Amino acid sequence: MKCRFGCGEYGRAGACPPQTPSVAECREFFHEFSQAVVLHFEGQMDKPEDRHAWSAKINAGLVKLERAVFVAGFEKAFLLFMDSCCFCKECSGNRETCQQPRMARPAPEAMAVDVYTTVRQAGFSVNVLLDYNQKMDRFAFLMVR
Repeated sequence: MKCRFGCGEYGRAGACPPQTPSVAECREFFHEFSQAVVLHFEGQMDKPEDRHAWSAKINAGLVKLERAVFVAGFEKAFLLFMDSCCFCKECSGNRETCQQPRMARPAPEAMAVDVYTTVRQAGFSVNVLLDYNQKMDRFAFLMVR
């Protein structure tokens, strides 16, 4: 519901709802993993629209990390981005026509994760920002088994 009613990318991004599994399917997916690595990123943007380029750069590195963990023997390694996918300037909004299908991953929120509660339980401090002049805290999750 938070994605559907709170995000302008709902229905327009191929790695965002409704292009992601149902909540029940997400729950089943997470039961396949025994651990998650929580990755914390801090950023401060001059303009709100700068967030996408910053996120794309970090997410590209995270895909490489996921691959390295996979090659190291964790063949079910799966990454949840710290932000929406945002690799392409114009997203097709559909997995079948995605320009970067090997790179695209959902954000944790798109997989029904309550990020605030989850990262607080992991010992991180996170607060809702009041404006874009404040430093952002973003979290990615690398699922491993």
